[in-house]
Amino acid sequence: MSAVDPSPPVESVDRALVLLTSLRRGEVLSVSDAAAILGVAPSTAHRLLSSLVFRDYAVQDRDRRYRLGPALIDQRAESLTLSRIRSLAHPALEKLNDDLGETVQVMVRHGRNIRFLDGVECGLPLRVGVRVDDEMPAHCSAGGKAILAAMSAAELDRLYANGLPDWPTARYRDLPSLKRHLSRIRQQGYGANFEETEQGVSGLGVAVRDRLDRPVAAFTVAVPASRFVRSQVPEMRDALLRTANEFQEALHAGE
Repeated sequence: MSAVDPSPPVESVDRALVLLTSLRRGEVLSVSDAAAILGVAPSTAHRLLSSLVFRDYAVQDRDRRYRLGPALIDQRAESLTLSRIRSLAHPALEKLNDDLGETVQVMVRHGRNIRFLDGVECGLPLRVGVRVDDEMPAHCSAGGKAILAAMSAAELDRLYANGLPDWPTARYRDLPSLKRHLSRIRQQGYGANFEETEQGVSGLGVAVRDRLDRPVAAFTVAVPASRFVRSQVPEMRDALLRTANEFQEALHAGE
């Protein structure tokens, strides 16, 4: 391939990139807007926008217009925060593991999912494993719920404009029921997962916020369901809250 005479772009890919460029500039597009930008039929523009929505690069609002989606918004935030979260989290995780004697992890939201960044396993034969870089739906995870509960109703509407993602063990299947659950989480200060991410695993999670009070991560403790008892909740909650508060102070000190 010549450096001065590049091959012509794949037409559908090029059109999608043109739309992404517009969305990244903050433009909000209707199907007719997108069709006019590309010089194509509305049906073609709609297919391209639907593909962007499917991959979380765009979301459709209540007015049926499209704006930048969580996948790209999160990538811009991740470049600034992920390395710092990882570097500060590990000592906090080791201390939390010592306090609770169970597997503990730190996670961030990635679109409609959470992504595990780091963790420390407990030493018991029966334990929950650490899952660095794994993802699962935020609305099923204890830490994911804590993060979602720290978001506004408008942010949740945009995030789940196309509904909640399917998950075999999910307890909440629609946004109204999830919002009611998140309201309770805001009151109690932590999220809980009782075999909602997978059978045999329960846990609690607490969100971490930046200086602007936006949720940037969550600390969680994960316990085999056969060993989890509700009387443990206050101890786990208090340890998670202490860890989150200390971590926030360290995170804010570097902002």
